[in-house]
Amino acid sequence: MKRSSGALLLLLQLVLFSLQEVGLSLHIGEVDFSKDQFPQDFVFGAGTSAYQVEGAANEDGRSPSIWDTFTHAGGMPDNSTGDVASDGYHKYKEDVKLMAETGLEAYRFSISWSRLIPNGRGDVNPKGVEYYNNVIDELVKHGIEPHVSLYHLDLPQILEDEYGGWLSPKIVDDFTAYADVCFKEFGDRVRHWTTLVEPNVIGMACYDTGIWPPNRCSYPFGLLNCSIGDSTVEPYIAVHNLLLAHASAVELYRTKYQAVQNGLIGVNVYTFWCYPFSNSTADKEATKRTIDFNVGWILNPLVFGDYPKVMKTNAGSRIPSFTKAQSKKLQGSFDFIGINHYTSVFVVDTSNGTGEGPRDFMADMFSALTVSRNATPGQFDPNKRIVDPDGLQHMLEYFKDVYGNPPVYIQENGYGYKNETLHDTPRIDFLSSFMKSTLNAIRNGANVRGYFVWSFIDVFEFLSGYEAPCGLYHVDFQDEDRKRRPKLSAKWYSDFLRNNGTNFLKTPSPHTTSRAEQ
Repeated sequence: MKRSSGALLLLLQLVLFSLQEVGLSLHIGEVDFSKDQFPQDFVFGAGTSAYQVEGAANEDGRSPSIWDTFTHAGGMPDNSTGDVASDGYHKYKEDVKLMAETGLEAYRFSISWSRLIPNGRGDVNPKGVEYYNNVIDELVKHGIEPHVSLYHLDLPQILEDEYGGWLSPKIVDDFTAYADVCFKEFGDRVRHWTTLVEPNVIGMACYDTGIWPPNRCSYPFGLLNCSIGDSTVEPYIAVHNLLLAHASAVELYRTKYQAVQNGLIGVNVYTFWCYPFSNSTADKEATKRTIDFNVGWILNPLVFGDYPKVMKTNAGSRIPSFTKAQSKKLQGSFDFIGINHYTSVFVVDTSNGTGEGPRDFMADMFSALTVSRNATPGQFDPNKRIVDPDGLQHMLEYFKDVYGNPPVYIQENGYGYKNETLHDTPRIDFLSSFMKSTLNAIRNGANVRGYFVWSFIDVFEFLSGYEAPCGLYHVDFQDEDRKRRPKLSAKWYSDFLRNNGTNFLKTPSPHTTSRAEQ
């Protein structure tokens, strides 16, 4: 049987970004839209996540997460860790001031379960409550709406050690109790909650290839020499428990908090658009199958109450079944869907070449991915990727046509590359082109409610560490003070938000000088 790891590596590399700069199709000044063309209640923001920005890994009662364990074992290519990261834990006031100067309407961030409940369950850490209260209060004071994710990949290590984390149904109760603390402590000021970030990627990267903690995989599918795991079943088990935990947290919020707090709750999924490699019927069917396996894996249970039929057929008994009660609880368990979207791929059918033997998630798709019709399917070229703004429009309209047009927030869209400078025009080209595709989707009826740039400042990136930053603001990771400096993209985004893009992409207007610029 052909190994699927090459195609899956491509997929996982695309989750964040290629590490190399590639040519973009747009050039500065070639845009024809402005902020006031978006719906009046459309929100523009930017985001980070707890492990990637906070640092203070061993301060004020925080316990290790699986990412602390992974990075300290040398898991990153550059041997980096998030011990200090961008030092957001100590510099949140400075960062919120920059957000206000930029003109952000909203800020998306996550709460560290390890900081809030260091033992994973039980006693709440008052220092953790104090920190997140301070962040939220600072945002509210500056008129910036907090959008909060409960879980962004950083499981408390203690729960992984105790019962295997997301592989155990015990996680559902512990996650729900953690969510309860968050709703109780912060829900009076937080109106947008995202339960989980990229559960589909968690299934692939953490339990199939094993490239992310807890590094579970099995031969021949794993991309690391995992000591434990089973790539043929664990991705499905983990995502099953992730979905049940999501549904449980939503049920809690709706029954106990929503009527009083007047907030919304949803879930996030990583998306990439798919094109058939050729016009053959087989490649077209493989393309649909690939979208079902990646997007449908998460959204079909939430909209229709069960996994896509093709997943159940191809994975068979390896994919768990929902009880009728679970299916009922899952169906409709969201007020919005968040998506993290960066790129597109070409899909090739492999249904005639899979052979006999065990299969993992990617092999179950019976498809291979490539970044170019001139490339060999399944072979990843780190110097290439598809910069395809149209793909985002296609995905948003797919949500409209297939899933009943739910409210959608683009919670991550951004561009990271090596050897960037403060004059980061490639990032401006990338962001502006994807913002335009968002507007086109809205004009075609897609129910898109917001757009968040990834990332507000440079952070620790889960695939590249500090080698390919994505921020609107540069962070000097060699400086103990982690000095922030605006890139050209920060000034451009500020001009778009504050001045309706009157000098859009041409001569970004100067904004108020801050301590970070002095």
